[in-house]
Amino acid sequence: MVRGPAGAWAALGPLLWGCALALALPGGMLYPRESPSRERKSLDGLWSFRADFSDNRRRGFEEQWYRRPLRESGPTLDMPVPSSFNDIGQDWRLRHFVGWVWYEREVTLPERWTQDLRTRVVLRIGSAHSYAIVWVNGVDTLEHEGGYLPFEADISSLVQVGPLPVHLRITIAINNTLTPSTLPPGAIRYMTDTSKYPKGYFVQNTDFDFFNYAGLQRAVLLYTTPTSYIDDITVTTGVQQDSGLVNYQVSVKCGSQFKLEVRLLNAENKVVAEGTGTQGQLKVPGANLWWPYLMHERPAYLYSLEVRLTAPTSVGPVSDVYTLPVGIRTVAVTESQFLINGKPFYFHGVNKHEDADIRGKGFDWPLLVKDFNLLLWLGANAFRTSHYPYAEEVLQMCDRYGIVVIDECPAVGLVLPQHFSNTSMNHHMRVMEELVRRDKNHPAVVMWSVANEPASYLESAGYYFKMVITHTKALDPSRPVTFVTNANYAADKGAPYVDVICVNSYYSWYHDYGHLELIQLQLGTQFENWYKTYHKPIIQSEYGAETIIGFHQDPPLMFSEEYQRALLEQYHLGLDQKRGKYVVGELVWNFADFMTNQSPQRMLGNKKGIFTRQRQPKTAAFLLRERYWKIANETSQQHGKYVHLLSRTEKAEHVELRSYPTTHRLYCYEYPCTSARYGIGQT
Repeated sequence: MVRGPAGAWAALGPLLWGCALALALPGGMLYPRESPSRERKSLDGLWSFRADFSDNRRRGFEEQWYRRPLRESGPTLDMPVPSSFNDIGQDWRLRHFVGWVWYEREVTLPERWTQDLRTRVVLRIGSAHSYAIVWVNGVDTLEHEGGYLPFEADISSLVQVGPLPVHLRITIAINNTLTPSTLPPGAIRYMTDTSKYPKGYFVQNTDFDFFNYAGLQRAVLLYTTPTSYIDDITVTTGVQQDSGLVNYQVSVKCGSQFKLEVRLLNAENKVVAEGTGTQGQLKVPGANLWWPYLMHERPAYLYSLEVRLTAPTSVGPVSDVYTLPVGIRTVAVTESQFLINGKPFYFHGVNKHEDADIRGKGFDWPLLVKDFNLLLWLGANAFRTSHYPYAEEVLQMCDRYGIVVIDECPAVGLVLPQHFSNTSMNHHMRVMEELVRRDKNHPAVVMWSVANEPASYLESAGYYFKMVITHTKALDPSRPVTFVTNANYAADKGAPYVDVICVNSYYSWYHDYGHLELIQLQLGTQFENWYKTYHKPIIQSEYGAETIIGFHQDPPLMFSEEYQRALLEQYHLGLDQKRGKYVVGELVWNFADFMTNQSPQRMLGNKKGIFTRQRQPKTAAFLLRERYWKIANETSQQHGKYVHLLSRTEKAEHVELRSYPTTHRLYCYEYPCTSARYGIGQT
């Protein structure tokens, strides 16, 4: 977070925010949950919106739009929050706008929030891409750099000002400009040839392959706590023989006199362990462990850690209660295995994007639930948050459904020497601090990824990634750390510092176009070279082919559905030769088609999805589903469990349902059921 007079800051330049860097937010960043002591008020809905189209993009600061209602500054639009602003309107200038946009919402608070001096009122913004300044009733309240993580401010002093209910006017200015030191990085290029471009014409250049959607893309809300409150909770878990161990550390904001009680409740809401004090260990005999989807008959088991603070204050005693979902599980990495709860785990899943029609990267519950239903149908047990942290609600769903997550920060497009400067590194470390602080308690998160496809062959990249990875491990010693590489194994300067090798390759797509017969040889050579050099487990973290749904060609040709399927089949044959040895995962690129910048190589975005952008399956989706359920069957049999995917010739009525885990039921995915799309879905 950066604090300072907005006017002085804006004077640094029309698009850039100077050399000031965001400091890690002090305190905790617990997800706002209602409890007997906490309330929340959603600010989602329609906000007033205005883009600053002035040549220098500074008109809003020069005229101080934050000092009065935004509508008085000129024409405004209705803008839904959460959403990206780019695809909402019909003005082509907004689609590719770079610079400052302004949001405003007026709110009336409940009277008790404004009158009870034992109540603390907090404004929380789920994300604002990429730099944000916030005013409350014209008062500069907070600033934040980074587009994918939450930030908040205590605004009690601004709302508890008198006997009448307070009307709040919340103004947020957001700048989506990317610079060499932001994550992701970018650069503004001014086009100086006045025979081709108007004076002052510029474009935003980036080195990543997704559209730079911007705006208030996640929830904005107000929530309350008592003035003495639980600020942060950190949980790590372990297993000792048949007992689960829950180690907790609680940070509180209050005086020196307080009482802290901790209870762990099971899924039936029965207390299974209790403790007191700000730190301790809870022992749970016969604990139900948190297992990934399809790895156990009762996956994704969650306990509830209830923390209760009682403290005296000058206006009387206060009590604060916060409940945190907890999954008891362990994660470990050997020379050739990735272990969850001591059992070998194989990642069979996808890479994703937060991306959809109209809403862009805006969070949307129906879309999220649809995506999870597709993941379960697919038999996927994992995904990577390519290439930035996803909304907190996504990780909560992963915890509930047992979908394992490689949690990635927005360090994508680090391809130039200046991207590895000390300035960039310090900012990168602070982003990791914010990411770990937000996501550290999610059992679904099993590994941190600090970058995607950086120029890790550069000499400066070695020291850079040594420092960033070391810092991340210091923040969270309980999880392995990686970054995703596409560099040559012999030249990669960052690979020595990761715990798991994650490698991207696109054989017969970006190389040797159309020559599917080369994939197995080239993939085998890739795996052998990486493993002989580093002796670390390997995940094929990206592979795939561009496919236009409805394009058919046999023999397979590029961009046809047949080619995507054939390419994946060849990769799978190569993966199977190393699976069970030292290859511990495969994540297809991509779950669904997504939007990119316009170029002759992209037809309305990247089409490597196994689903369309509207979440309809391509031919490859059925191939992957058959493979993932086959792998799940093999894994379950190795662990003494049993799940079953019906073949194309089996009939549903012939299946003995007692063979299925008790928490699953038979699903028929195609009508009539006897024709062959069946699987096991969670009840």
